[in-house]
Amino acid sequence: MGKTEETGQGLTERQKKWFASVQASLERDTGKTLEQWVEIVRSDCKETKPKARVDWLKANHGLGVNRAAHILGAAFPSELGWDDADGLRAALWTDPASTAILAAIQTAVADFPGLVTGQRKAFTAWSNKVQFAAARPIKGGTVSLGLALTPDASPRLSEPKNESWSERLKAKLALASPAEVDDEVKALLKAAWDRS
Repeated sequence: MGKTEETGQGLTERQKKWFASVQASLERDTGKTLEQWVEIVRSDCKETKPKARVDWLKANHGLGVNRAAHILGAAFPSELGWDDADGLRAALWTDPASTAILAAIQTAVADFPGLVTGQRKAFTAWSNKVQFAAARPIKGGTVSLGLALTPDASPRLSEPKNESWSERLKAKLALASPAEVDDEVKALLKAAWDRS
């Protein structure tokens, strides 16, 4: 979580409240303060990669992914980088072809009231009260667009496999060019936004 819960960067009000509840319940439910958990991770965990550290906290202390991420964000804030949306976006969207598709998606959702754009390490997300869409670049200049719809909403949609974005996004669409962000895709984005 890094500094996201402090800055609110790219989070809906609902997400901000949820992150605050993770912070508030940590000491009550574990008997240790955030500062104590940070000290435990820094002194005892020999893992160097974020996922391995999460797995270590789960295996050795029974913590869930959300609390582990919260602790690791405080212990190693520069590694998660959620507070640097521009840096994350620049590092992720390096291919001009996929970046052009991202721009077309952003244009399609730009006028949605209450839109919150969030940048994560592996994808760009859009939310209203909750996440309704996310996009990530694919090698070769294409983009995978996840939507909070079911795959039966359009023949162009398929079921996502092993995506890191919200489990609410039950359908995905491969986009090969900005022109593919057509009226149908705009309608699908709007339908997903309406549900969020």
